[in-house]
Amino acid sequence: MHPTTTIRTELEGFLRRKGLNFSQLGREAGLNPGTVSSIINGNRVMAVDQLDRMTAVLGLPQGYYYEQYIQESMVDTVPDWRRIKPFLYRCAELDKLDCIRQIVMLLLDNLIYSPLLFEVAEDFFNEGRSEAAILLYESVATSERRQHSERLAFCHYRLFTLRLGENQEDNLLAALQFEPFVDRLDEIDQLDALRDLANTFRSMRRWDKVDKIAKDMGTKAKIQLINAQQDRRREEPTKKTKRPLFVYLALSNLFRGAVSDARGDHNEALEFNYTYADLSWVKEEDEETRYWVKMLEAWAQANIWVCKLFYGDSSVIKDYVAYIEQNRNETLTGLLNILTAANQFDYEVDDIIKKFENEILSYIQLSQPASVGVYSKEVITERADRLLFELAKYNLKKGLYVLGFSYLTNALHKSILLNNDSFILDCVRLFEKYREFSSIETQTEYWNLLKEEE
Repeated sequence: MHPTTTIRTELEGFLRRKGLNFSQLGREAGLNPGTVSSIINGNRVMAVDQLDRMTAVLGLPQGYYYEQYIQESMVDTVPDWRRIKPFLYRCAELDKLDCIRQIVMLLLDNLIYSPLLFEVAEDFFNEGRSEAAILLYESVATSERRQHSERLAFCHYRLFTLRLGENQEDNLLAALQFEPFVDRLDEIDQLDALRDLANTFRSMRRWDKVDKIAKDMGTKAKIQLINAQQDRRREEPTKKTKRPLFVYLALSNLFRGAVSDARGDHNEALEFNYTYADLSWVKEEDEETRYWVKMLEAWAQANIWVCKLFYGDSSVIKDYVAYIEQNRNETLTGLLNILTAANQFDYEVDDIIKKFENEILSYIQLSQPASVGVYSKEVITERADRLLFELAKYNLKKGLYVLGFSYLTNALHKSILLNNDSFILDCVRLFEKYREFSSIETQTEYWNLLKEEE
């Protein structure tokens, strides 16, 4: 559209070319003649639904006039939220992110729009319109940056979860940017935020961070459990967490056990595992409580087996394999633990690798990870990469060089995609240790991967 024209002049031109009157245009657009007359005579600003109807009659693509509509109905006149809100939803439906960005810039300095934009952002978030939601959360966070409000903190929480992806450096940055805002959240939301942060740092093996956050989550969970008991006595309704409160206390011990395992303190890890294995103090008997009690008790038993594995006790492998066979969501984590222990204590696990060869192949081919059970896609991606590395080490130690290097180049490739520098370095060290046993073709593939990393 020529910059000197308006939507109204476009419609006038269409009427002249087609020889239509207001009634005929209204009939084609599904609008009454009075509405059409008011729009074309400049007595009424169109709603977005009316604009879409007119655009369709003119035979133009959906959203064709949106940029001009912003200028005419929001820049040249006083913005009206009754027009802006439905227009934002329509822009999100059509993926017109630039239009959303323009609207946000118009409203940015007026705090009155912050709660309204936040509500729309929440709708976008719940509908899975992530990019549109990010634009609105960012605008609200910028607008309220000096307010120290709970809404500001919650915007940063949403932005943190929406920005998580396969790139570990980006995930680390997102986590570090959000971490200072956790204490500004509602006390209930803090528990879910701490759980999400702990899982993110755990996927990056930042054990110092995991330990600090897990301790904090455990302390806050205990306080909320006491508060919940008092609320029940007063029969007052309270805001609820996504999971029962006792789960957060148990997860605190689970996370701290994982930290102890990673640091090689398996005695301490066992203590944490035994602590959350005992949930006899949980008195509720509803279906959700029973589900989580059963789940946590199973995890505790599995992690007790893992601790014994890393003590050098191979007698628990049979029980642990049976567990991961019955709990398919635990297959990846289980295989990773078994292979890591096998490399440390020279366990023979060829039969286990054979049993799960289809699952292992799926981890090699994994390109679009999804959450599995309680494991986020970031955790799944990181653990799949580590499993390939441990498989490479296992086979190279056994002299199965072709298979070992195949696993290793796959692990290196995934580490580069994840931008996981520490794991790239681990892959390089392992390759160099066995370089003399690699073929010319394998060395060429290896160098090509390293060039990609540069």
